[in-house]
Amino acid sequence: MHARVVAATAAAVLGAAALLSPGTDARAGEVGVPTVIAHRGASAYAPENTLASIDKAARLGFCWVENDVQRTKDGELVVIHDDSLQRTTNVEQVFPGRAPWKVKDFTAAEIARLDAGSWYSPAYAGTRVPTLKQYMRRIEHNHEKLLLEIKNPELYPGIEQQTLKLLGNEGWLDHKHLHRLIVQSFSTDSIRTVHDLKPAITTALLGSPAVSQLPRYARFTDLINPSYGSLSKGYVAAVHTFDGPHGKPLGVFAWTVNDAATARKVAGYDVDGIITNKPDVVRSALGSD
Repeated sequence: MHARVVAATAAAVLGAAALLSPGTDARAGEVGVPTVIAHRGASAYAPENTLASIDKAARLGFCWVENDVQRTKDGELVVIHDDSLQRTTNVEQVFPGRAPWKVKDFTAAEIARLDAGSWYSPAYAGTRVPTLKQYMRRIEHNHEKLLLEIKNPELYPGIEQQTLKLLGNEGWLDHKHLHRLIVQSFSTDSIRTVHDLKPAITTALLGSPAVSQLPRYARFTDLINPSYGSLSKGYVAAVHTFDGPHGKPLGVFAWTVNDAATARKVAGYDVDGIITNKPDVVRSALGSD
């Protein structure tokens, strides 16, 4: 956890950036080319955070996908971004008297009744909100890797422990599989909890904390994952000068980049990964087809 002298040569900078956290292969095979992560699955082409979306990412040839995990009223972990079911399901029609339709106020069985695809396209009518267990099994079937976001942990006390227990039961915390998993959150406390409970897991803090705060975060997080609009080449270089909890330089995954020009600009900052709704567009822009 110390700042190293920034190397003067480009080769040294790239060398530092290429070293990511404990055994994860989240860097692309080619040095200097960021890993492309399909945001909520290939969410420009299928309804977000559904099995259809991660299937689409797999068909497009992408192994890294990102999702969001929350918890139902009766304690089931489900994959959905918003804390309300309103935007991405037909909950208003099925349960009209239960506004504001918060995930935490519905049981898993109730959520399983909802259509999570028609809002996106009639072609996806009947698509369901997956449980995390269903999602992990599809990820395994597709041979994919996962950037898992613990969403709104302040609403769900103990969700970190519960998520790790489920991941462990599904075999994802075995040493041979840990390179396929990164757990992230906007919550500093949540990421610190994950690291304390399972130090071998690669963790990521969402946001762009001040450089002066990085030594503190580097005790328990392996990556700093900011919005691309908050980034500069200097900030990325500064992040890379700090070692994370596993003795390797902090990485940077930028979100959410959906066009070719922005992808090339952000890649020029030497980020380690780009999170995108349109992974094929980003891949083509970076010349990594």
